[in-house]
Amino acid sequence: MSQVIKKSTPICDWTNLDSDNLYRVSSWGAPYFFINDDGHMAVHIKKKSSVSIDVVSVVEEIQSQGIQLPILLRFKDLLGAQIERINNAFQSAIETTGYGGLYQSVYPIKVNQSQAVVEEILNTGKKYDIGLECGSKAEFLAALPYLENDKTLLVCNGIKDRTMLSLMISIQRIGKNVIPVLDRLNEFSELKSIMWETGHSPILGARICLGSEGLGHWSSCSGEMSKFGLSLSELISLSEEISSLGLKDNFQLLHCHLGSQIKDISTLRQVVRELTQVYVSLIKRNFGIKYLDFGGGLGVQYDEAGTNSQFALNYDLQEYANLIVNTVKDVCNEQGVLEPVLITESGRAITAYHSVLIVPVLGSRSRDEWVTGDALPNDACQASQALFRLMERSTERITTEEALALFHHAKEAHSQVRASFSLGSVSLEEQATMDRAFWTLCKLLYVSLCGESFDSYPPEFIELENILAQQHMCNFSIFRSMLDHWGIGQTFPVMPIDRLNEKPLNHAILADLTCDSDGRVTHYVSSSPNKSVLPTHSFRPGKENHIGLFLLGAYQDSMGDAHNLFGKVGEAHIRLNLDVENHFTIEKVIPETSVQEILGQVQYVSGQLESRMRGLVREKYKSREVSRVAAQEILEKYMSCLQKSTYYDPKACN
Repeated sequence: MSQVIKKSTPICDWTNLDSDNLYRVSSWGAPYFFINDDGHMAVHIKKKSSVSIDVVSVVEEIQSQGIQLPILLRFKDLLGAQIERINNAFQSAIETTGYGGLYQSVYPIKVNQSQAVVEEILNTGKKYDIGLECGSKAEFLAALPYLENDKTLLVCNGIKDRTMLSLMISIQRIGKNVIPVLDRLNEFSELKSIMWETGHSPILGARICLGSEGLGHWSSCSGEMSKFGLSLSELISLSEEISSLGLKDNFQLLHCHLGSQIKDISTLRQVVRELTQVYVSLIKRNFGIKYLDFGGGLGVQYDEAGTNSQFALNYDLQEYANLIVNTVKDVCNEQGVLEPVLITESGRAITAYHSVLIVPVLGSRSRDEWVTGDALPNDACQASQALFRLMERSTERITTEEALALFHHAKEAHSQVRASFSLGSVSLEEQATMDRAFWTLCKLLYVSLCGESFDSYPPEFIELENILAQQHMCNFSIFRSMLDHWGIGQTFPVMPIDRLNEKPLNHAILADLTCDSDGRVTHYVSSSPNKSVLPTHSFRPGKENHIGLFLLGAYQDSMGDAHNLFGKVGEAHIRLNLDVENHFTIEKVIPETSVQEILGQVQYVSGQLESRMRGLVREKYKSREVSRVAAQEILEKYMSCLQKSTYYDPKACN
């Protein structure tokens, strides 16, 4: 039996718990992000602590200091908090199982090479003897000066030339714990050559390709066709040559890597067993393997838990640690060998949470609706007349089935009007009027359908929502600040940072400042059946309208692209401070990239630009097209703009 649609009314008793459920904050934000009693996004630095930092208060303090948005907030305490969580999880697993070895956390600096991030990780990770991992010459040279403690482990992955290997051996000779990890046999040939020249026998490791493969976007990092690592056949050849040189005790680390974001923990178990079996085999051949390095892969819950998204996990941190510890222990006990030091390189899990990008909404564009004074032209075409009648009918009391059918008829009529316009048989005014009629009809039908309870939402409902979605123009660049969203379709949590105790009655698509159709956020984390639009509050002209982009701390800082020559946004380093009223201190502010700086990165020299500009203006002055004063003013404006931010400056509009 057809169900009669009832016109819905806005629900007023909306709470922050409703917003938590809508934006799935408890799923991706735990244990740090939550919505406080003021309806603001907030941050718990320590688990179960009553003290928190209000994100809105941080933004207000930043603006009061004259700092321009967009801005990246680095909650530096979250780096230490994550290091503590990871180490505690492994320590708990070790104590529970009676595991005979230790756990060693290592930070791969490719995940976020920012000096402030690396220094914070090393400082807060001292109590856990946290190590570093590098994968290139530049990363290696950046990491070396931070090996102040001889115990600090530096795992050296990636392709290594003779210069790098020679320096690694020299650093080993002064007592530093640097281990070159071989994933090409020719690297060992270089090591041997350096060994003969220096007389120093190097400590080394090897990365191997296992048969097991991960799932999702990063599955190519693992398996037999992986870009890096020795096959088992090559490993045997390497081990035989190491043995012939009397270097068995120097072979101390065995490494593998399943992928950057392990989605399904069941894929990890087989990899751990495989690598441990290789370890056991080498130990039984009297090699001195000390470390078993499982690489990265500990996932971050970017999306709603329990979904099919490749960025949602089916496990938590403790389950991850328990699996690795239990599996290694079981294999070692079965084979009667001592358990090794376990290493993970959980860079994503360490850094993702600490960075939040705050972007202003500069303006919002909605579909035009039928207004008083609109009328159907006397000579309107048949399709326009049909569409007008359908719009009138959409205001009547109709069933769900009738509403869906009406929508299909309206789409067909609207398409016919547009086709007639393209052929010149419909005027510009008639086309514009019929656009407003169609969009008004869509809104009436959508509001009606919102009052329905569906077991599964019909595709027409989603289509209506997409048609009516507002476009929020935001002051940032997708390509600079969240490149993985554009490049690999990665989901990042995006939501308003305030008014979260009010029901959001609108839907929007966030667009950036770039002149690129891909410069927009195309999928969102929410409980809404439609993930392609963001539930939002109404845009308030003349007031602050801010959106937060969360979990950006891993990879996005270092991978950002200067599309349209948008530079790095400014960043503020936030520190928990219990001695002040708002419980935070802005420890440091790093200015955004200026126009002059970003132009310099693509070989535009500011002095040459100024000289060219002076010549251009001088010619106009000589031809008397501008006065001397006007010419000087143009030049001063040009030079002033070079020092400004690459982003939209609202102060310039005042």
